[in-house]
Amino acid sequence: MIEFLKQPWPWYIAGPLIGLTVPALLILGNKSFGISSSLRHICASCFPANIPFFKYDWKKEVWNLFFVFGIFLGGVVAISFLSNPNPIEVNPKLASELAGYGITHYDHLVPTDVMSWASLFTLRGFMLMVVGGFLVGFGTRYAGGCTSGHAIMGLSNLQWPSLIATISFMIGGFIMANLILPYILSL
Repeated sequence: MIEFLKQPWPWYIAGPLIGLTVPALLILGNKSFGISSSLRHICASCFPANIPFFKYDWKKEVWNLFFVFGIFLGGVVAISFLSNPNPIEVNPKLASELAGYGITHYDHLVPTDVMSWASLFTLRGFMLMVVGGFLVGFGTRYAGGCTSGHAIMGLSNLQWPSLIATISFMIGGFIMANLILPYILSL
């Protein structure tokens, strides 16, 4: 059984399992699926101030913090007990494209040539980790939620703003992956 869990799961199993969280949350407590709002809940609980954005009853949303902690705990369990000790397998075409940018070393699921403490202090690493992280956070707040909230929960509820947000996320992802990222990796 453990060996089965250690293998990558195909999309047709993992996708429906993720999708089933939407009706489960709605049926069990009329809750919405989304992760980005948890940062707001943490800030509202830890830093009580006179900031209007954080003045609400965050205790009604404490379930979301447990949900996010469960995701974190699941990741710890997966990496500690279920990780595959073999080197990550990268498609040969992708490996040769990344090698053209100087990315040749992979540790678990990230290229260590780009995502490591040492590369954080390079222009390329700073652009990807710090500037990219800021832009993701800003975009999440600007869009009123993250990709999981809009694409999974919003679309299943037929929300027009979520459709627009999801299309925008996809267009932004294609532009980043095909136009901007190659430029940053060539720095």
